[in-house]
Amino acid sequence: MSFTDKQNADLAAPLNKANVKKNPRGYDYVEGWHAIAEANRIFGFDGWDRETIDMRELGEPEMVNGNWRVAYHCRVRITVKTEGRVITRDGSGYGSGIVKDVRDAHESAIKEAETDAMKRALMTFGNPFGLALYDKKQENVVDDSAKVAADALTARMDYVVECREAIAAYQDATALLAWWSSEDQKRARRNHQLEPDQVEALKQAVMNRRDALTQKVAA
Repeated sequence: MSFTDKQNADLAAPLNKANVKKNPRGYDYVEGWHAIAEANRIFGFDGWDRETIDMRELGEPEMVNGNWRVAYHCRVRITVKTEGRVITRDGSGYGSGIVKDVRDAHESAIKEAETDAMKRALMTFGNPFGLALYDKKQENVVDDSAKVAADALTARMDYVVECREAIAAYQDATALLAWWSSEDQKRARRNHQLEPDQVEALKQAVMNRRDALTQKVAA
């Protein structure tokens, strides 16, 4: 066996244009942290490994306009564990560092080379890691910002409806107020990015329900 159906779908999915950056030379790329995040999402936090199998300095450090210039070549191996199979991919990368302190130049070049090699290895698994950028037409790079916004709006409205249903279901005013003031609900309101008027409307619904419950007990 190899990847699950969901993993295959994720690997074949188009690359979101929002995750594509441009380097100073105008070339498109995905950032190293994004590639790692996608690997964690698709393969699992414990489902893949990264190993630097070779790191070589290219020539001697050179002084250029008052800065030390250092360059490295790196090879990284990515190992992905699936059910019944282990998949390995290698990638080569280049990194350079140009700063006044030679030690900082070495560090910068090494990090860049390792990140570049890791991304090249991960790229072979599919679009989420930047494979789509190697197609000049970039047909598998999509702008889904409109869909993301629509999904967020739907989730927000669903949450508002759920809140109103929860408020109406409470039979105890103290429990209702504790629910509304809980850290979980405060976090949920922030995460769903409710508008001030939406929060105020829900708060008013809570107060109205509290008053109705209080009057019921008094009667």
